[in-house]
Amino acid sequence: MQMLTDRDAGRELGLKEYGLLPAAPGEIPELADERAQGTLDSLVRVAASLCGVPYSVVNIITADQQLQIAASGIDPGICSREDSMCATVFLNPGTTVVRDASHDPRFSANPFVTGEIADVRFYASVPLVTAGGLVLGSLCVFSGQAELPTPEQIGLLEVLARQVVELLELQHRTLQLDAALAELQRGNAMLAEFAGRVSHDLRSPLTTILGYVELAEDDPQIPPGNRFGEYLTLIRNGGERMLATLEDVLDYSRADGALNPERVSLLAVTAEAAQDLGVDLGLGSGILCEDAELFADRGQLRTLVQNLLANSLNYPDPRRQLEVTVTAGTCPRGVTIHVADNGKGIQPADRRRAVEPLVRLNRPGDGPGTGLGLATCRRIAQAHGGELSISESPGGGTTVSVLFPAEP
Repeated sequence: MQMLTDRDAGRELGLKEYGLLPAAPGEIPELADERAQGTLDSLVRVAASLCGVPYSVVNIITADQQLQIAASGIDPGICSREDSMCATVFLNPGTTVVRDASHDPRFSANPFVTGEIADVRFYASVPLVTAGGLVLGSLCVFSGQAELPTPEQIGLLEVLARQVVELLELQHRTLQLDAALAELQRGNAMLAEFAGRVSHDLRSPLTTILGYVELAEDDPQIPPGNRFGEYLTLIRNGGERMLATLEDVLDYSRADGALNPERVSLLAVTAEAAQDLGVDLGLGSGILCEDAELFADRGQLRTLVQNLLANSLNYPDPRRQLEVTVTAGTCPRGVTIHVADNGKGIQPADRRRAVEPLVRLNRPGDGPGTGLGLATCRRIAQAHGGELSISESPGGGTTVSVLFPAEP
């Protein structure tokens, strides 16, 4: 088994971080972004045209292979590092320019020159060096004829090589962001699971406590107006607030769990959500809903609508009678539901914060809350592959829009 030198081991780690190692033997890595890969392919075509030669490639040099991740004039391929011309010079500083490789002692016996693989004569190679000093490989141009491009052409080739490095640096940053996002999502999932487990474990004893408080309040041996009765009322009120908080935490922890999407009626789910809040749809409550069919997990949709209706009910504008409308509209991506009210509204500067967990705006006159309602709604939207946005209702108030993707 070949032992890697410290330098090669360090380069292999760097190439892995840049996403430039093959996922499986015989595979050529591609840039994660298709547009970036297209730009890279265009750059190698420009390099060949610029130097007036038929061939140009971007080579990534690993510990034992040369991987052509973009090529012009030939199909990208793989060869051993021993056979690679670029592997001979890519770690040297500066650009290598050879008019006729068959007369150059560095390349004259190389199979790409002798005819075993190809008949390269003109060859020029620019190392691809990152800002951190990692040499990824090279941008090279070559021909079967002896050539000698002008210094201006070689200078522009070096400019193109820097553009190639910029693309590969972009790939590196994208992979870093993806890894950080995956770690953040994993941490959030673990935190949500922990919060859900703790909330579930606390709910049972708290429900028991509230049950005994209710029994004590109904005990005829405790006379009305007794200080002990006041204490019981304080305990019950605090316990009910705590239980409501635990329920919100449980909803939040379940929001991106396993989904069972199906075709559901928006009107039916909204009616159920309103009943959960102790109100009915209609002019009496000020909550109106039009029907629509969408593809969603019924239980999660009910939680989402219930949270949005609760926000409208909890934050009315005291100057006018509450009106809430639940509507839906179709678009190429799916169905978007809109819950619009004429309440206090949310200022544009606060809308980003409002969907973060445990964030409350603490405006004058606001009632109690946990700051998890909109955060739960956003998690439900994301779990369905959709998105949530907040805007101002016509005439004032808040409109929360949630996109549910179309049925696959």
